[in-house]
Formats: sequence, structure tokens, C-alpha cells
Amino acid sequence: MPQQFTLNSIKFLISNKFVLTEILKNSQLDNMTCKKSDYEQLLAEYSNPLSAIALLKQYRPYLEAVPSLRRPEESLITIPFPIVRLRQPASSLADKTTEARMLPCEVAILMCDPEWKIKTGIEIFIFIHRPDEDFSDLLRRWRQIQVWLDKDYEWVMPPRYKHIFSEGANAIHPLFVTFPETPDRIKKGLQGANLPFVPQVITVDKEEIASLTRENV
Repeated sequence: MPQQFTLNSIKFLISNKFVLTEILKNSQLDNMTCKKSDYEQLLAEYSNPLSAIALLKQYRPYLEAVPSLRRPEESLITIPFPIVRLRQPASSLADKTTEARMLPCEVAILMCDPEWKIKTGIEIFIFIHRPDEDFSDLLRRWRQIQVWLDKDYEWVMPPRYKHIFSEGANAIHPLFVTFPETPDRIKKGLQGANLPFVPQVITVDKEEIASLTRENV
């Protein structure tokens, strides 16, 4: 609610409960933000291939890109806070250099053929709405990746997957994750930009609550 009111405006608000209610409601909505603990929980979950597939099931076009749902842990690689090496243009092959960059997404999902143990040409980038992040900040993260990966690049692969061919993909795709507290303007913006997003609700396990309660007794 604005900090300063004239005496007449205060009298008007008191006499008009509907206007006062709307102002209070809008003020509360503006102050809503996702919790950092919720953000951290989803980041940890989607770093796991099985949880990443559960997320993709909520957006079928991406789920259909998974090579084999029967062998999920061999069909995709999840890389939280991924790093790529961008190849810099040079006058000759000998002069070519690379520059490492951490991409501004939460998780990169790389598809792999479970039979041939090679990476396919599709990469999906997960963007989780961060606390206090507005639409322009969220969209800018995806645009930055589009700009960087417009060049030749290769992945800095986790040790377990060092043997996998790590060249860049033929197609990159984003998937945004929102919370109940995510402002409507962000969801409207993503819809307007034709960018897919899936809402997520954080649930707390009752057994976990009971365990925490016992620890605090």
C-alpha cells in the first residue's frame, strides 16, 4: 500500500471497503515470491534423471524426444549449472581457442542413445523461477543462452560421461518451471513469447515433518 495518504483519501478508503480490499490484495500479490528453499528443492530434484523425466512428462513434446523411457538413466544426462566451451573464431585452425561459460539455466538435459552411447541432437534447458526474479530477468537468461550457443560449442561433461561425444546440438529448447507464488505477469509473458512452462507445487512429506519434529523435541 502507498506510504502517504491525504486525510480525504483515508476517509474515502474507510468508506469504500471494496477499494481498500483490492488495494490490500494487490499489495500482497506484489510481495509474493517463491521461497529459496522451494527453488533449491526443485534444483536438487531435477538434477536427477528420473525426476527430470517426471518433469518432461508434463510437457509431452519434450517427453517424446527421450530416446528410451524403458532405460531413462541411459537416455538422458542432467547437468545442473552446466558449463560449455565456446569456440572462438580464428584466422586459422591452429589459432582456434575456447572459452568456458556457465550457462544461466538451472539444469541442462542432454539426450543420449542408450544403445550407441552417443548424444543425440536435442538439448533442453530448465529454467526455475528464482526468488525475486521478474519476467525480464527470466527471459534474458534464455536469450543469453540462445546468443552464446549460436556459435560452435562443446559440453564440459560430468566425469561419468567423459566418453560421450560432447559437441553442440542441432536444436536447443527451453522449459520454464513456475511456482504458485510466481506473478501472473511472468506466466502471461511466457505465454506471449510462446515459451513452455509447467507449474510446480512443493509438497512436504508427512514423514519428513514427523522426523523434524522428533529432532526438535
